[in-house]
Amino acid sequence: MSSQIKACLYALATALMWSTVATAFKLTLDHLDPWQMVFWSVLTSTLLLGGFVIAQGKWPQLIQQGREHFGLYILLGFLNPFLYHIVLFGGYDLLPAQQAQALNYSWPLALTLLAVPLLGNKLSFKDGICCLLAYLGVLIISTRGELENLNFGSPQGVILMLSSTLIWALYWILNARNKGDSQVGLLLCFLFGLPWITVAVFWQSSVWPIPVEGLSGALYIGLVEMGFAYIFWLKALKLAKNTSVISNISYLSPFLSLIFIANVLDESIHISTYVGLLMIVSAVVFQQRKPASEKPSEAPVASNH
Repeated sequence: MSSQIKACLYALATALMWSTVATAFKLTLDHLDPWQMVFWSVLTSTLLLGGFVIAQGKWPQLIQQGREHFGLYILLGFLNPFLYHIVLFGGYDLLPAQQAQALNYSWPLALTLLAVPLLGNKLSFKDGICCLLAYLGVLIISTRGELENLNFGSPQGVILMLSSTLIWALYWILNARNKGDSQVGLLLCFLFGLPWITVAVFWQSSVWPIPVEGLSGALYIGLVEMGFAYIFWLKALKLAKNTSVISNISYLSPFLSLIFIANVLDESIHISTYVGLLMIVSAVVFQQRKPASEKPSEAPVASNH
């Protein structure tokens, strides 16, 4: 089996895992508040990632990388897993799962826009058209297609979801400065983010007692959304000879996610959700498409919800 086929299989497994998490978020939020959910899922993921790093003998590298970029990891840990997931789960708490997960997939366009002031990038005509198309899709989803009335079901939920895309984009821009081992760097982000989360959960909520259903959901999210999905995606990137192929595979997940949302959560999927999501994903894929003469760059970690 070639490395490209293996990369595609890892990417497909990642997309399948990501497709379940929107449903897991909503089910878990029936039993936990967002603060508790972040704490228990991040703790679970940190233990899982730590086990992988230790098993690979990368413990010395973990210490060295943490020392060299101590200040950067404090900031990265604050952004993700802490702030990003608090805002993300807050949005899921207020919106139907179909709306929340679709809005989250607009993050690559948020990255394009943030790169203008932060990296000095120029917004091309193509980028501008893609952003307009994607955010029109966001508007269609948010209003359930009632554009003439601009009737948002939960304006606060929409704001939180769009804010989460900006936070993720900012995290990605800053994380690109770190040239160390990707898996070690991810663990460091979680290790440095855990103190922020611990203080916040004791300030805003409590860690115990919680329902068994809520704890089970948080463990699943920590193992799948924050754990194995990241590990498999990084493995796919490492094996891929053409990263644009596996990047496109990841965009199967929002459409697969609607199947779980409809059948497990019993949400009636609106036509506006399909239309808006198709607009967002089409804009993202077209915006990231490279000319045939240009070598594809390493695909970033795609939005995973």
